[in-house]
This record gives sequence, C-alpha cells and structure tokens, in this order.
Amino acid sequence: MKTDAITPGRIRMAKVGDFVEKTIGMEVEKHLEAPDLIEEPEYQVWYRVSIPEGITADGSEYHVYLKKAESDDLCIFLSGGGVAWNGYTAARPVTGAKVAAGLPNFYWNNLRPFTQLMNINTGITQIGNPANPFDNWNMLVITYATGDFHVGRSDFPYTGEDGSEQILHFHGYTNFLEAMKVARHFFASPSRLLIAGDSAGGFAVPAVTPTILEDFYPECENVTLLSDSAQINYRNWRYTAENVWKSPERIWKAINGPNIAVEWYRELHRVWGKRLKYLYAGSPRDFLLSSYENDVLTHQYTTDTKVQHDYYLRMQDMLTQLKRIEPDFGIFIYNWPNLRMLLGGTVHTAVRHPRFYFRAMPSDMTMAEWLFDAVSGSVYDVNLELMSKD
Repeated sequence: MKTDAITPGRIRMAKVGDFVEKTIGMEVEKHLEAPDLIEEPEYQVWYRVSIPEGITADGSEYHVYLKKAESDDLCIFLSGGGVAWNGYTAARPVTGAKVAAGLPNFYWNNLRPFTQLMNINTGITQIGNPANPFDNWNMLVITYATGDFHVGRSDFPYTGEDGSEQILHFHGYTNFLEAMKVARHFFASPSRLLIAGDSAGGFAVPAVTPTILEDFYPECENVTLLSDSAQINYRNWRYTAENVWKSPERIWKAINGPNIAVEWYRELHRVWGKRLKYLYAGSPRDFLLSSYENDVLTHQYTTDTKVQHDYYLRMQDMLTQLKRIEPDFGIFIYNWPNLRMLLGGTVHTAVRHPRFYFRAMPSDMTMAEWLFDAVSGSVYDVNLELMSKD
C-alpha cells in the first residue's frame, strides 16, 4: 500500500484525529492560552508576543512566547515542527487527521491553539518544576510554522492535494530576525546564553547562531548550543536552501554534504572555534526522523526496523563527524522506546518534553542535569556507548 493511499480505515482514523485536535485546541483557547503581552512582563509568566511583520506558511499570523525571570541568563529556543523541501511535501502539512491516519504529513503550517502545547510549559520551558534547573532563566521561544528550518525567505508556489494553486510562505528567517528584536528589547545583556532547539529548531541552531551573536548579543562570552534530534540526510539540501527556501547566502553556501546539521556546525566551528560550547542529543532509532530520511531516499514516508537501523548507522557517522569538528562536542543519547508500538523505534526529542527529567540508562542521568552542567562549564558525553554497536 502507498503511504498516501486512502482506505476506509484511514478515513475513520482521520475523523478521530481531526476531532481530537480540535477538542484539545478549544480547551487550550478557553483555559490555557498564554496571555498577550501588552505591558511589562511579570516574572515567571509565559506571554504570547505578536509579531506583526511575521507570517506562517499558510499566511496566518505569527507570534512568539516570552518568559521573564530574575536572573541574567537567557535561553533562545528554536521550535521544531517539520520541514518541506518540494511541491509534494509543501502540499502535505501536519493535521490531526493525517497523523491519526498515518498519512504523509511534513510540517506545521500555522500556529493554531493546539501548537501552544508543543511550545511552552513542557520540559525545559516548564515553570514551577523543582527538577528544572532552567526555571529561573529568561526565555524566548521562537515558534515555527514555515517548514524551512527557520532560514527561509521565499514565497513558494505549489499545487495542493485538492488541485488548487497555493503559496507556502517560507519566511522562517524573517520571523527569526523579528523575534530576535523582541529578545534584545527585553533581555539586553545576558550573562549566559543558551541557544537551543529541537527537531527542525535543532537543525537551525548552528545556522542562525552567527546572526544571534554578531547582530544581537556580540558582548556575551558564555554561549552554549544544543541541537536535539537534527538528522536528515539528503543530497539536495544545498539546492533546497538556495532555490526553494532562498536562505541567506552564507547559510546555503555552508552546505556541502547530505547532513545539513553537520555542515552548518562545521562552518560555525570554523569561524567561532572553542569560543562556544557545542552539544547534540538524540535517540538512535528515531521513529519520526527515520521516516523523513526514508522519504528523501525512497519516497516512502514510513518507518520499520530496517529503516530505523539504517538511521542508526547514519547517526553513528554523524556523531563521528561532530567529534571530528570539535572533540569536546558533548553528546547525550537517550534510548526510550516509541510508545506508538506499530511504528517501533525510539522517541523523537526530549528537551521540550517530560522526558527532559527522565533518567536515561545506562548512565542514570537526566538531560536536565547534563545540560545544566554544560551551561555551567562542564561538557561531557552521556550514553555514547549506545552508539557503539552495529
């Protein structure tokens, strides 16, 4: 069966998925939605900050989230939310219906109420959890719904699944720049800066860090980077960044191989060297990223044991390359099984999830502990032995 084939069973599941997403979204909108920031923010409250110059993939409004704390430390967090690289993927954004039905769905194309659950008050962004060592950090969450790893500046025409002519607004880089103006306004002089991201945001970390440091925080000397789950091997990334997303030249020119995160880290390290602390986290048989890799390699948005093993082998190579770039690159491997048992594999991301506080075996360490040690000056590997097998 093709991965996008419509069957009666999938139709039923799609209706369930659509109902669940709408129900949760209504609950968020009525009772949980972050207040709009109108005046000066209070401490330890998440606010939604509208970005009038911003736009999401489908042309709707764009906003970010901000939390002010009493410390001088700042976390700039780049959100994930999938990726599109051609007309086929552009025509298949994420919906609750598609996820439930197991149909191809590649990127979030707007910031509907449901997406707040993925952005704030979970994992590193959770307020009031004594296990969160970053609770007293200022935070700006740069939301993401453009399918371009936060580096796009184009309006991409495509044909929708219904045959209509549409435009995908790859404006991730424009949104990022406007969001950083908000960060600079409210957090002028951080003593420590953590630039982190998960999934698509994890890819973006090394790509946009030069802009953050050169144009917004040139005076900050204590800088840590974390990419959580950022592996999709694809030989056409450079073409995509240059011609589909229309990224800034220095971003697409840095891509000279199939692993876009490695390429961006290589260029970042060439310029900044040991002035930064570098971290990478991921799971070895990521059920979601292995599906993306399988799609770019075979045009099948599916995953199974073989696909996940191939992903694992490519992850071994990725970690080797990161260590060659910087021997002190800190690695955190987590091996929790994916709870969607039919798909198998391991989970996708941890830093903005309750898993941030889970103890990862065999080390018995949490990502929260490891990451806080890193921003405090102690960078090391956790569970790297899990990547030593065939």
